[in-house]
Amino acid sequence: MGDLVSDPELEASLRAPAMEKITDKIAALPANTDYFSLEFFPPKTAMGFSNLRDRLDRMARALHPLFVNVTWGAGGSTAQKSLELAELCQRELGLTTCLHLTCTNMSRKLIDKALDDAKALGIRNILALRGDPPRRAEYRDSDESEPETEDEEFVWAVDLVRYIRKTHGDYFCIGVAGYPEGHADESHPLGQCLERDLPYLVEKVQAGADFIMTQLFFDIKAYENFEEQLRAHPSGAFKSITIIPGLMPIQSYQMIKRTTKLSHAKIPETLLERLDAVKGDDERVKGVGVDIVSELVEQIREIKSRTSSGPKGFHFYTLNLEKAVSFIVERTNLIRPSAPEEGHEAFTNDDLPNIPSLQINGSVHNRAFPQDSARISSIGSDPRNKVIVVDRPASHPDYEATALQASVPAGPINTRANTLAISEGEGALGREATWDDFPNGRWGDARSPAYGQIDGYGVSLHVTVAQALQLWGTPRTDADINDIFIRHLRGELSAIPWSEEGFNPETDAIRDHLVKLNSKGWRTLASQPAVNGIKSSDPTFGWGPQNGFVFQKAFVELFMPSRDWKALKEKLDRLPEMKDVVCYFAINQAGDFSSSDEKEKKEDDGKEVDDAAEPSTNAVTWGVFPGKEIVTPTIIEEVSFRAWSEEAFGIWGEWAKVYGRGSESEKLLEGIKADSWLVNIIHHDFVDKDGLWKLLLDN
Repeated sequence: MGDLVSDPELEASLRAPAMEKITDKIAALPANTDYFSLEFFPPKTAMGFSNLRDRLDRMARALHPLFVNVTWGAGGSTAQKSLELAELCQRELGLTTCLHLTCTNMSRKLIDKALDDAKALGIRNILALRGDPPRRAEYRDSDESEPETEDEEFVWAVDLVRYIRKTHGDYFCIGVAGYPEGHADESHPLGQCLERDLPYLVEKVQAGADFIMTQLFFDIKAYENFEEQLRAHPSGAFKSITIIPGLMPIQSYQMIKRTTKLSHAKIPETLLERLDAVKGDDERVKGVGVDIVSELVEQIREIKSRTSSGPKGFHFYTLNLEKAVSFIVERTNLIRPSAPEEGHEAFTNDDLPNIPSLQINGSVHNRAFPQDSARISSIGSDPRNKVIVVDRPASHPDYEATALQASVPAGPINTRANTLAISEGEGALGREATWDDFPNGRWGDARSPAYGQIDGYGVSLHVTVAQALQLWGTPRTDADINDIFIRHLRGELSAIPWSEEGFNPETDAIRDHLVKLNSKGWRTLASQPAVNGIKSSDPTFGWGPQNGFVFQKAFVELFMPSRDWKALKEKLDRLPEMKDVVCYFAINQAGDFSSSDEKEKKEDDGKEVDDAAEPSTNAVTWGVFPGKEIVTPTIIEEVSFRAWSEEAFGIWGEWAKVYGRGSESEKLLEGIKADSWLVNIIHHDFVDKDGLWKLLLDN
């Protein structure tokens, strides 16, 4: 007799789709039904992947998306991790999965392997994308022969659509990307233009695409124009094809500004004003973001009711976070109804006792619940159904409970309704599940599934070759590279390969120090000044809720020549006064790693003994606010530093590829990459605002 299957595995196997295509699932829905899908990217760290598995399981049970998307890194850079995540979704969690596949900078052999792997996993849905601009021509010098025909096959997404149809027939359901505001290819003289894009979209559909999924947008008028133009297009290609609008929950102000800049998606002025009004407080930004995206869902419903028939779909770019999207799909009634769990009946406001209103700071708050709620919580959750009392019996058992009673669950915790409450951050379990709800990109916690850059697409310059040449020219000496970094610091360049953004106002406080470091060939990537208890409302350093105080430790991250790092490390390790004041992490391209946390070898009776220190986790930004725990949005520690270093060194290589193989610029950049150490230095004395800079600039 074989091994018994555990309950979770059995549940997943019962949920597993019979290798369904997305279009078949949509066709099986009633005509007036709404549905939605969710998108995830492979986390950068093993801990992030493990936590995403739990998050996906929770969201699958609570939200019931029709399908999920898994992203694919540029040139196949995240191929293995993407396939592992797709396997988790499709096989273990039983979620119909759509695998992204980019075709440029990938050989036919890699494309074939990706499609075969998807087939082996039972995946029948592919989103065929172009990816980064083709690299072959830009990475070939004038003496090189033309590539073979087979290698020229994948230049545009339509080439991939045709190839999948030629090699796999109708086995795969194929989706393609649509751009409501026009595709942003600034090397084209017309720039963004929907009318210029449409012939290419017609080609993709006529080549065999089954559905269109749009890039994120916030301009509802642009989407309305997009849908109307497609439905009325004289080719007839879009008359009945499924068009799924892509929406991104707003997780933080800086994140959505960066995302819309990279994607060239416009935020209408009226929406931007609403975000600007709360931009210093991530929690309020997220709340306004939920309002904005929920409004977009309702507006899209109205547009689709005029332009098409059949089920209406919505795709959400989750950024591997769950709280905001859970609120949105519940508020907009996108969660497909299901029968109440056995032994648990749904309840509405009519079932609730008449709980007296509460008076907080002079304001009356009625504890009303959303209409038609199917939420069933345990007694032990936050005071949602009952008020917990201490040092006395419960005088009103209808709406009060003692601490002992509060510890007893009202029912199984894994009901769908309770799981939704957890995904929305309710109660102790909800707070634990959404602990990383306010990420700070690569400065967040490496355990978070959302850790790292926001797109999850791997190493990229985020600019075209023409833009790269216009921005950075053709550097030939170390001084040319230093000058590029310095010009960016002074606002003369809009971007460097590691950053597409300008600087925050706080950089003014340390700009002169940074210029001096870059003049030495210590090329800075990130930094911040020390801040000691400034009000959260301060226009330069403030953030978070009102009436709080914010703190910062000074730190700097930079590329440093190996000889300079050797000298600086000796200085940091030699000076006893630095032991408790400075923390550092350093790594080179080969993976050689050094940190102030390393084991110190000490002699004890002629034998070496390890005096091991626990790896440090350094909160370098924190805030103290009324009625809240201390908030620490910026963290630097070894796991996240190592994960980032792979991308940081990879960008040198991407920059080098802009120039011809064997060119002076390519040799220079590859040489710097090989000789540099990536170093992050933190100065713990946040009272001493000049301490870090004196240490680094003192000869």
